[in-house]
Amino acid sequence: MDALRIILQVLLVLTSGFLTLLILLHKGKGGGLSDMFGGGISAGAGSSGVAERNLNRITISFAVVWTVVIVLLGLIQKVA
Repeated sequence: MDALRIILQVLLVLTSGFLTLLILLHKGKGGGLSDMFGGGISAGAGSSGVAERNLNRITISFAVVWTVVIVLLGLIQKVA
């Protein structure tokens, strides 16, 4: 059970880091903090629609894996 917990914790750290990077790669929608720090200036030079959709799919996939890992760690913690 300890080996599974360690594997899940490592997976949690990796998915957390990748999820943070993927969220930061998204194009700002305007009106928020991205405009305050210059994100609105490069809005015209953003990625194409296909690239943005692929980035959305990858981000959602990592978010689902992250959620599953959180739930599994909670269940293992409750059992132990």
